[in-house]
Amino acid sequence: MKKVLTIAGSDSSGGAGIQADIKTVTAYGMYAMSVITALTAQNTTGVYGIHETPPDFVALQIDCVFKDIFPDAVKIGMLSNPKTIDAVAVKLQEYAAKNIVLDPVMISTSGSRLLSADGEKALYKLFALSSLITPNIPEAQALCGVVIKDKADMERAAKLLSAQAHRPVLLKGGHLTDGEAADCLCDNGSLQWFFSPRIDNPNTHGTGCTLSSAIACGLAGGNTLSQSIQAAKLYLTEALESRLNIGQGKGPVNHMYNIPNKIIPK
Repeated sequence: MKKVLTIAGSDSSGGAGIQADIKTVTAYGMYAMSVITALTAQNTTGVYGIHETPPDFVALQIDCVFKDIFPDAVKIGMLSNPKTIDAVAVKLQEYAAKNIVLDPVMISTSGSRLLSADGEKALYKLFALSSLITPNIPEAQALCGVVIKDKADMERAAKLLSAQAHRPVLLKGGHLTDGEAADCLCDNGSLQWFFSPRIDNPNTHGTGCTLSSAIACGLAGGNTLSQSIQAAKLYLTEALESRLNIGQGKGPVNHMYNIPNKIIPK
């Protein structure tokens, strides 16, 4: 049994954050563990409140996980302040954590800002520990200052971010409206594109969390970075194609589309 730890915020509506991560890891047939960095009051229409976990308690959660069930991969999501980022960085370095996928959650799908300006600067401490960094277009623009309007801009921004972080960067192109859903990987200066059909589905709450968790699962299973990204995109595409329709805003994807409904008798 491969084990994956998610370090992220809780989504009270269940579509993103810790909840999306646990569902994804479970769908991959792996064992999910969690370190909760914040409670959020949110639903498919937006984020209405954030209650941060004290950094020392975040660190204690990490201690408890690593001392008992060492993860094969770690996914990092919402970290809302510099002190929490510092605590996570110190602990992951202390335990020599491996296969770290960092989703720099700065702006929610609904457009709410989830990370302070000081927090953005502190993120670079985690960049150095990561196996992959997965910003979306608004996050990449905030991190590197490049305006991204097309695939050429994506390549330029991915190269810049990867050079700054000295780590592979997967720039997600879901915010572009034309053509296929295209993501650009920059690894040591080399570019690789990943394409999948663009699904006409307004319910995209938690897609970034889901993709990064799926990539972490691939790495936990011993796959290459490229293989993990390709499989994760397929998983997310099929979860979108399932067309779950829950909530009054941008609803979640169907994380469990591939699990037969045979547990509860009809």
